[in-house]
This record gives sequence, structure tokens and C-alpha cells, in this order.
Amino acid sequence: MSTSEHWTVRFDDEADEVILLDQTRLPAEVVYLRLSRPEEVREAILTLTVRGAPAIGIAAAYGAYLAVSHSAAEDHLALRRDFETARQLLVSARPTAVNLAWALDRMGRRLAAATDRSVSALRAALKDEADLIRAEDEDVCRRIGENGLALLDRGWGLLTHCNAGALATARYGTALSPIFRGTEQGYAFRVFADETRPLLQGARLTAWELSQAGIDVTLICDNMAASVMKRGWINAVLVGCDRVAANGDTANKIGTSAVAILANHYGIPFYVCAPLSTIDMACATGDSIPIEERQPSEVTEKWYTRRMAPEGVKVFNPAFDVTSADLVTAIVTERGVVRPPFSDGLRRITG
Repeated sequence: MSTSEHWTVRFDDEADEVILLDQTRLPAEVVYLRLSRPEEVREAILTLTVRGAPAIGIAAAYGAYLAVSHSAAEDHLALRRDFETARQLLVSARPTAVNLAWALDRMGRRLAAATDRSVSALRAALKDEADLIRAEDEDVCRRIGENGLALLDRGWGLLTHCNAGALATARYGTALSPIFRGTEQGYAFRVFADETRPLLQGARLTAWELSQAGIDVTLICDNMAASVMKRGWINAVLVGCDRVAANGDTANKIGTSAVAILANHYGIPFYVCAPLSTIDMACATGDSIPIEERQPSEVTEKWYTRRMAPEGVKVFNPAFDVTSADLVTAIVTERGVVRPPFSDGLRRITG
């Protein structure tokens, strides 16, 4: 079964519910959750039931709509208060992925632009905006795939880290989109997927997506990347990102920076696939990107039958790291490929 048959985030208009593919259950089970309250959507984002910057933004947009859909407000001001309460609740779920705040800000602007309309019309406008965010992401990912494929040759070996496929977006993915597009055209890529400790998004999600699509994929532990690079098996690295700073520094799943350093050492191009919605021109450098820290249990206990670390040992568990712009060969967006100097190119492409 192809992952194109699985929708990560969608909305059931008849039931007035968000439907999420529970990514914590993959690859063993394909389970969909139905959520009817913004509090439930926030919990799904926090627990990685839905993950990936674009998918998080889409889920948050629908979560904000649920707040106004179920609101008893009879005028615009009361509806705005209910929306703002939901916005603050949702935006606090995960700080690093800029799409979360971006999508909620966009929903807020749509609400503010329609102050002279009835409450029912305002609800309809916000639902329309959430649907647009989802549909636009699907188109964005398709175009990133086309732009990224132009950088690759047939038969190449490609390395990925974390999961930046259809499971992280509305459809197609970002970093995996060129792989899917190339496969459709007979490029016969050989993909090496980092397992991506400690949450194993590469092992559980990327390997699942690619194998479901019939793509040649080999799973490796994170600390094996240097070995496969040294053997000459990797011709390019493709990664997604959760935020791009104005200078081209990029925040992505923990371990991405190490992959970039290795790629630089072995002279392998390192491509970051980034929708414009992840580019934060208000963030000067990667030093300003907030890095989420998660529970120690993800390192010491998760996935194990028994605890695999001493009781009481200190744990440092950042969810992301920042890859310096000087290690990035190019940033692939839906509007084209940006090369150094990134500050100029990003300003031009987002203007």
C-alpha cells in the first residue's frame, strides 16, 4: 500500500472533526484518531501523534477552527476571544517548528479581515482558511519535489535523516518529495535512512514510507552515516527542516548537524528542503531559534522492554539542532533553489 493512500491530517466536515494518522503507532498499526476539541489537537502535537512542521501547522489551523466551530459566541469580539484562547493553547505545544505559529497567525489574520461579517460567516471563513493551508501545502511539496529532483542524477545513493515525507506534510513530503518524484520517472535511487534517535522517525516512518512505495531503502543507525559515506554510497543528503533563519542556518531533528558536518568532510552536497512557510526572516541566525527539550524517558526507556540506563542518570534530550549555513549546499523551496549567500537569496525569494 502506498503512503499516498494515507492522509496525515484531514477534516471530516460532516462530523466536524480533525482526523489524524497516529504516527506513534507506526509502523505496527495504521490508526486514525478523531479529535473534536483544540485541547485534543494540542495534545496530539505535543505527543508527536502528528509531527513534521507542515503537518503540525495544518493540524493547528484545524484545531483553531474547532475552537470557533464549537464556540457559543454570538458576536465577533466573543468569537475572537475564544479563538485567541485556542491560539495561545496551540502555539505553546512545540516551540521550534515555525509553521505552528505561522498557520495560527494566518488564521488570525483571516478572522481580523472579516470583522463586519456574521458569526456563522466568520466560522466558515476560518474553515476555508484551514482548508487552504492544507491544499497549498500539498502543492508546495509537489513543487519542492520537482525543484529538488533537478539537483539529482539517476541511480544516486541518497541519505535522509528523520522523516520529511508525506507523514510530515499534507502529501508528498519535503525532503522525500524529490525521491518520490524521481521514482515515478525511473531514477532508481538507493536511499539510506538514518534511524534518528531517540524517537526513531527514520526507522519507524521514513523506512515505512519508502518501502511501502517500493523504493530501495536501507535503514542505518545514526552513527553509521560516516561509514556509508566513506564507502562512496552517498551522492547527496536530503533533509527537511522546522525553521530556517534569515542567514540560512536551519533547525531540524537532532543529529542533522552531525550529518551536515560529515557530508562536508566527504564532499557530498547537503540539501535542505524547506517550504517558504518555514523561513523565518525575523530570526537573524540559528542562535535565535528556540530548541525544544523533551522528556528524559525518551532516551532511557522508550522503545525498550526494560529501562536501558541507570536510575537517576542525567539526560540531555534536545529535539532539534541547528545546522550552520556554511554547511548547507542549497535550500530547495517551492519557488526555486537558493544557494549561498543565503541572506540575499532568502530575502529575494520571500519578498
